[in-house]
Parts: sequence; structure tokens; C-alpha cells
Amino acid sequence: MVAGSGAGVAAIQPSRDAFPIVGIGASAGGLEAFSELLSHLPVDALMAFVFIQHLDPKHPSILTDILSRVTRIPVVEVKHGLRVQPGHVYVMPPNTRMTIVKGVLNLAPRPGDRGPHMPIDHFLRSLAEDQGSRAVAVILSGSASDGALGLKAIKAEGGITFAEAPQSAKYDSMPRSAVASGAVDFVLPPKGIAQELTRIARHPYLSEASAVPPPAPPAADPEPFEQILRMLREKSGVDFTQYRQTTIRRRIARRMMVHGVDTLDNYRLYLERHPSQLQALYSDLLVNVTRFFRDSEAFGILQRSVFPSIIKRRPADAPIRVWAPGCATGEEVYSLGIGLLESPGETAFLPIQLFGTDVSEPAIVKARAGIYPENIELDVPAALLRRFFVKLDGQYQVRKAVRELCVFAKHNVATDPPFSKMDLIVCRNVLIYLEPELQRHVLSTFHYALNTFGFLMLGVSETVGPLSDFFSVVDKKYRVYAKRPTSTRFDLGVSRLDRGAATTGMGRAATTAGRAGGGPSDLVQEVDRILLGRYAPAGVLVNEAMEILQFRGRTSPYLEPAPGQASFNLLKMAREGLLMELRLAINKARKQDTPVRRENLSIKQDGKATQLTLQVIPVIGPAQERNYLVLFERVPPSMEPRTPGRAAVSVTLRSQRMAIERQSESLRQELTATKEFLQSVIQEREGANEELQSANEELQSSNEELQSTNEELETSKEELQSVNEELTTVNEELHHRNAELSQLNNDLNYLLVGVNIPIVILSGDGRIRRFTSMAAKVLNLIPADLGRPIGDIRPNLDLSDLEQVCRGVIDTATAAEREVRDRDGRWYSLRVRPYTTADNQIDGVLITLEDVTVLRASVEQITASRDHAEMIVDNVPMPLVALDAEQRVAWASRSFYETFQVTPEETADRFIYDLGNGQWNIPALRKALAEVFEKNVAVHEFEVEHDFARIGVRTMLLNARPMHRGQEARPMLLLAIDDITMRRTTEQELRTSA
Repeated sequence: MVAGSGAGVAAIQPSRDAFPIVGIGASAGGLEAFSELLSHLPVDALMAFVFIQHLDPKHPSILTDILSRVTRIPVVEVKHGLRVQPGHVYVMPPNTRMTIVKGVLNLAPRPGDRGPHMPIDHFLRSLAEDQGSRAVAVILSGSASDGALGLKAIKAEGGITFAEAPQSAKYDSMPRSAVASGAVDFVLPPKGIAQELTRIARHPYLSEASAVPPPAPPAADPEPFEQILRMLREKSGVDFTQYRQTTIRRRIARRMMVHGVDTLDNYRLYLERHPSQLQALYSDLLVNVTRFFRDSEAFGILQRSVFPSIIKRRPADAPIRVWAPGCATGEEVYSLGIGLLESPGETAFLPIQLFGTDVSEPAIVKARAGIYPENIELDVPAALLRRFFVKLDGQYQVRKAVRELCVFAKHNVATDPPFSKMDLIVCRNVLIYLEPELQRHVLSTFHYALNTFGFLMLGVSETVGPLSDFFSVVDKKYRVYAKRPTSTRFDLGVSRLDRGAATTGMGRAATTAGRAGGGPSDLVQEVDRILLGRYAPAGVLVNEAMEILQFRGRTSPYLEPAPGQASFNLLKMAREGLLMELRLAINKARKQDTPVRRENLSIKQDGKATQLTLQVIPVIGPAQERNYLVLFERVPPSMEPRTPGRAAVSVTLRSQRMAIERQSESLRQELTATKEFLQSVIQEREGANEELQSANEELQSSNEELQSTNEELETSKEELQSVNEELTTVNEELHHRNAELSQLNNDLNYLLVGVNIPIVILSGDGRIRRFTSMAAKVLNLIPADLGRPIGDIRPNLDLSDLEQVCRGVIDTATAAEREVRDRDGRWYSLRVRPYTTADNQIDGVLITLEDVTVLRASVEQITASRDHAEMIVDNVPMPLVALDAEQRVAWASRSFYETFQVTPEETADRFIYDLGNGQWNIPALRKALAEVFEKNVAVHEFEVEHDFARIGVRTMLLNARPMHRGQEARPMLLLAIDDITMRRTTEQELRTSA
């Protein structure tokens, strides 16, 4: 396991309670997959397994009994307040929602409303919050997309995620949604998942997830870690050396566990052999996870306090500008846009600009599309879903009106120029992943980017820290701050950060050592102060003009203010006996550009002679200017030359004394001459200095003006950088949208060319916007007709009122349809529909023509054939009746009406058994006719004798036969009625006479 570094921290042994908890979600087909997974797990598994399945809320569950038959691991149905233990399987009961808090499973009744029920997402989110990187999630077979959001939450906390391979899943919607979320580490069949769970169960990453990482040994080689960061920087362009190192190391340790790599150096080699895994590591380090309306109370603060203040102080015609750095896949940005549109007042009519930025290009692409899984229903209220989202193919897409308010772009807040004139910046849970120095830089960037009365919102675990003097607190709980105006200019350049990154290896120890109190720079300054105070010689730093720039140590024994006008000139402040030596040493150092050392110098201090050593060292400044470090090192009395004892020099004392006096006199005379010479030189220099002083004052005045101009230029440069960054972002967004429009235009052109149908699109004012080649032939159009009113066109159709028809369709928003004929006698079905935009606005009409000549001829032929057949049938003397499947009269022949003395009004569409006085309601007849429909058989010579109200007693012989009219047509029955009353009467009379 890769450990963090820190001195004085003892390694913490994993607790017995530190075991992974595996949340397993499934729906349709998931029981078989979970049973297979359990059958391949060892009995002594060092994990706890919590199974969440979509269950019928109205029926008791027998999952516990079923699962107990496939494994020897104890299977328990969850009760409220049950503490999780390793080596157990816990099954969620039906009609409940389950969460976990401090290792205890809690149950709550399932909500009674018809809102979304996402028990897997609900539990996995609580598991991620409770267990952190010890959480493991598995998604098995099932429909819909429940579990995808829970997987992202667990991966964001450093947990491990699995999804069943879609090929092995009985229903693959849930596994595919999980994989599409980009948060899955392993895609395996159930047996492979069980084997991988067994492998990682004993891994230190999971068993020590909650422990403080042990310190790295002092001799540990940091080179592999630095090389991995360098590989990431070369691959992605993002420098992670200023990111929180403990988080970076844990994320790398997670990837090492996923790939089964044991050391950092081996993982570095693995990344070199598998370059694609660098992208996976990069994605892990970015932690791209968010959701809609995260912390709803925080959005309530924005709507109650922040948004009204922004709207109230907004200048006329100025847009409301909001920036969300680290926006991931865009949920935060769209939530802010929806929150603004939902705020009290006329925000729906105010110009709004929302900027979402992130260093992850794939996340930005998803944000631009604005398409999210169905389970966002957990986070977005139903009313907002209906108003601001459109459901497409089982997913939700943000409506175009909201998407057009948002601009998304790739942007690194640590190195790229910031945006400017922002009313609100929302940057939640980004600063916690940055080192303090980079946090300060980012906060300085935010302060610059905000308007005078702008607001800043951070995550609940973040504060403005070192910049607390520049922000006032609006809401302490949800970290909402207001900008305080200040004259302080922040250094927004990145050169300092780059230099820090280049020396990361050397600076890491100082950072670690100084973490206990204050920053690294404070510790270095304190060490410098102690060393200078105790051991370093006194000295001064001077420039070419001998003006003192800095005093180092106690210099009063060697320097003192000169009488007269205050001056920091070194030569004027030098004590007696030091001026000449200083001038000679500095001149020599200037000419030779090397350090100069002069020893055994004597100066007067408190009336006594003191010996010292003088050093002058040339120093080059940051702007290549030449400076000099002058050091005064006092010679201790023990090192001063001592006078020989009397016994040793008693004989020659008198002669030596005379020689010394002569030498002293000579030196005194020489010194007097030198002083006089120097005095004249000084006077001449002072005269020259007085002449130069006025010029210098003028130069200083000009310099101040130039400095002021330079500051204004710096401010303008920063503003131009911000504007340029914003223009780059907008240009990138427009380029992306232009590519989409180009693709859509190509698709539309190809579709219009490929469709062999006359189509004409008109604008809202009735002008021709687009037409197909077939429409050109039918309506007599040419390319030059584009943009002309449709009323100016003289088509080949008998259609003089086309313009009025189109205007009526636009005014009434209803489609119109009619049949028209061209000059060649061909018939067309003309359909005019309103052209509706994505915002449900009518922006013209769509005209289509369909050639129905053949169809019309067929209809006329069929109609003629039908009329001919009806004429034939009407001349048949036997009554005929056609019944539909419901045994209602669909048609009856003229003979039927004449025989039974009824009218069509009394017969058509009537139930046959309700005709007359129910004269046909005969049980035997009902049974016979029912068999015709059910068994598709005919009835022959079914004899009925009945007293009919209008014609008296009659004996009828019925024949029924099913009518076959094609597979799509409804079944019909033809009933033929033969009146055999006379025959039966004759037969009866013959039998009687016989």
C-alpha cells in the first residue's frame, strides 16, 4: 500500500471492525446472478454483503430462504437497527428504504407517493458517506438505471465498484447504465466478481481505509511517485504536485489494488506498458462526481439571500454572471440556472450567463449534451422535471432554453486566466483537494474574478482561510461569502506555482516539517532569524549608489547616522576610521567583480580602538542589477596582537620606541594628506550630487508616473486575459455547437434528398425556406424561389388558396389536409402542418404532398365493385344479413327489409337479438352463431319457427357462414334466411289428409 509521509505519526493497526461492506443491487434477473455470486464466495469471507433488490411492496419476501439454499454464509433479513457483521449476507425487506449509519442498518417505510423508487441508489449513497473507501458496490442484472448514481458516489469516496458483464446479465439495462456512468472498476460475470471480491477482501487498502496512513520511511525513494506525477502532467497537462498529497497517494494506492500491483515502482512500469491506464488514473484523481441540487438547503440560501441581492444590485441591461469551476458533468451549473429561473421576481426575463469549467474534457462533453440517467428523479423535484427536462429514450435532457444559458469549457483554475465580473462563484469540494499554497492562489483568483458585490460559495468542509480579511461571511454553515473591496493586488501569475512544482522534491521535506505550525515560509524565516541573530556577522546590502537597501544584524558599532539631511548612504554613515577602507574595498570589488576581504582594520568605538575584518561581496539582483553585501566581523580581543613581556624586550625597548614614534609621525602626516585629499574629493562629489539631485527628483517623479501607468497596464492586461479566456470559452462552445449544427444540417440535407416525397418548409411569414427535388417538380419550383412568398408561386396544382391555407394553419395551430389534382390529372394528398420548434413555438408550416392517384383509382374501382355486388345481392330473393364479431347488423339486403317489414334505421348497427321484440333471441340460434365465430365453421339449415310481430308465425331455415376478408379485417358472418313456411304448411296438410 502506498502511504503518505509525516514525521512522528505511529502506524495504526487495522481494527477488527475495519472490514469492507459490499452493497449489491439487482432487479429483474438479479436473483440468479446473486445466487451464482454467493455460491463462489468462501464461507469465511472478511466482508459483509447487503443485497438490495426491487421487490413487490405488497407481498412478503422469501429471498432469505432462497439464498440460504445456495450458500453456507448466514443470510439474514434486515431489521431496523441491525449492526453489520463480517461474514453475513443481509437482505432488504420489501416495502422499505434502507440506509446505513455508523455500521448500523436503518429501515424506513417506502414513500407512499408515486414518485421514483430507487432503493439501490439510496442505499449506496448512504454506504459511501458512512464507509468511505471501505465501501464496495456491485450492480447485477436488472432493468432501468437504478444504482448508477450510487456507484459514482462510492467511487468518489475511493471505494471499489463492480458491474455484471452485460453479456451474462439476463436484463442488461442496469449493468449498461452503470458502465455508461464511467464509475465502474470491474465488468465481470458473477463468478468473476466473487473471485475478485475474495482477492481484494484482505488487501490493506480496504482493511486500513479508515486508519491514518503510516509514515513513509526516511530513506524511502520518492522518485517513482514523482515520475508518476510527471507522466500525468505530460499526458493531461495538469500538474498534481500542488494537489493534496494524501489524497493523491490514496488514489494511486486504489489503482494499484485494482490492478494487483504491489509497489509504486512496479505501478510506474505498469503505466509505461499500458498508457491507457494513465487516463483511468487521471479520471480517478479528478473525482468527477456531483448531482442536481446537492444540499437543497444550500440552494435555499442562494434563492433567499444571494440571488435577490444580485438582482437588486445588477446594473441596467447587465447580465447575471455565474461561474462554477470544477463543474464535472454539469449538474451543478444546470441546478444554478434552474434555481435562478425559479427565484422570485422577473428572473425569467433577465439575461443570464452561466459558465461551467473543468479540467476533464469528457466531463465537459457530457455537460454540454445535458443528458442524464432516469434516476435523477431522486434529486430533481417532479415539478422541475416537467418544466426543465425532456424525456428521451429512458433518459432526461435539459431543455434547450436552459442549455443555451450555459457555456461549458475546459479550464484549469490553477493555471488558466480567470473569468471576470462574476456575480457569483460556486466552487464546492474542489479546494479540499488542493495544497494550502494553491488554495490561496485559487481564492485570490476568485476574489479578482468577482464583482464589487459578488458572492462566493464553497463546500461545507472548505473556508476562505488565509483570505478571511477579503471576504465577509453571509452564511457560516453553507460557506457563503461576500467579497470585500480591497486595494491589495493579488499576484495571479502562475510562475511562482511553476517554480514550486519544479522544486517539489526539495520542498516536500520543508512542507512536512512546517505543517505542525504555520506555513513552510514562516518556518524558513524563523530559522533565518535565529541564525542571523546568533552567528551571522553584521552587515548591510547596498546598491551601486552606495544606498543601503537592508540592514543585517547589529550595525551600530560600525555605522551611525550622519548629521544634516537624513541619508542612507553607506559612506556617509561609516564611523571614523572606516570610510577609506570601505571606499577602497567597494571600488576593488566593483572593478574585479570578486569578493574583497580586508583584515586588521581599526576603528574608534567609545574612545577605544577596536579591530575588525571587512568583507565586500558582489550580489546580482533579480533584475540583473548589481548590489554589494558589506559584512563587518569584529576581531575578538584574544586575537588582537599582545605587547611582549618586559623581560623579553628590556634591552631594546628604548630603540624600538623611538622607531615607532618616527613611523607613527610619518603615518600621521600621510594620513593628514590623505584626509585633505579625500575631503576635497568629497566636496566635489557633494557638489556633483547636488546637481544630480534635482535631476534625480525629476526622474523619480517620472518613475512614479511610469509605475502608476504600469499598474494600470497590469490591470488592463489581467482584464484582457480574463476577457480573452471568456472569449476562448465562448468560441469553443460556439465551435462545438457549429459542429453539431453542421452535422444536423448534413443529416437533414441527406434526408431530404433521400426521401422521395415532395416537401416544402415555409417560414413564419410564408416565405419558402427549403424544398425537396420532388417538390420542385410538382410545385414548379426553382432554386431562385428560396425566400419568395408562397403566394407568388404558380404551382402545377389546382390550388389557388395555398397561401390562405398556410396562414390559417399558423393562426390556428391545427393541421389541414385535402386532395388536389395537377394539370396532368394526377391526384395528391396535401397536408399542411404547423412547424413547431423545440420550445413549442410555431415558426412556419410544413407542406407535404403524397401521390394518391393509384390509391384513388383503386378506391373508385373497389367502390364500383362494391356497388355492383350490392346490386346483385339486393336482387337475390333470399334475405341476407351480415353480422360483425359483436353480432351487430353490419348490412342487410333489400329482401330482408321487405320480408320482415323493417327499415334500415331499425336494423343497422343493432344487436341481432334486440331486433323487433327480441324475435331472434333464441338460445339455440345464439349458440350456433357463436360457434361460427369461435370455431370458424358454417351452420347449415338451422330451422327456426317463431311468431314475428309484423308477419306472424314463420318457419325459417338459416344458413350461416364466416366471411374471410384478409388478416387485418375484423371477422364477419353472412346469414342467409330462407322462408319455408309454405313448404312446412303444405307438408303438414299432406300428412293430415293422408
